[in-house]
Amino acid sequence: MMLILASTSRYRRELLLRLGLPFQTARPDVDETPLPNENPHHLAQRLAEAKARAVAKNFPNAWVIGADQVAALNGQAIGKPENFERAADQLSAASGKHMRFYSAFCLLRLEPYKLIANTDITDVHFRKLDATEIERYLHKEQPYDCAGSFKAEGLGISLFDKIESSDPTGLIGLPLISLGKALRQAGISLF
Repeated sequence: MMLILASTSRYRRELLLRLGLPFQTARPDVDETPLPNENPHHLAQRLAEAKARAVAKNFPNAWVIGADQVAALNGQAIGKPENFERAADQLSAASGKHMRFYSAFCLLRLEPYKLIANTDITDVHFRKLDATEIERYLHKEQPYDCAGSFKAEGLGISLFDKIESSDPTGLIGLPLISLGKALRQAGISLF
């Protein structure tokens, strides 16, 4: 059975490699603009399914994994910072607060049709951060392509007081515990 990751994210690719399954990657052509008044949870779910569908139309017999992650601060979605200034602003705003991450996936096969989806929720509690340590952290790790402006699998872990999650891989971008369950439901053996 062909398995395709509908993503070009190196983080998701590295996570999926942990399961030891052969897979291909394909770039999903999806507009990721939030809908008016769309909450972060719905946005993550909608984009994960849209990415899976965008790739599945070209591979109707394959199992396609679409995934998306949305970070929210004070209930509002924040995007990837893309540069130092935005990352510094995001981390300054998160200092002493908690940020919620919605890590959604959609496992989809069009023929015969089956869809399994789930969203993992992770709460990250930031310690109080001063401007100097934010600047030093950003220069060292440069997490400009990461939701929330940090890499939890790297030095970013030092920015937190605690993390609350049922799946630590969800914070990195692909919740492997629930994805493993979905793959088993789809009849794909992990070992």
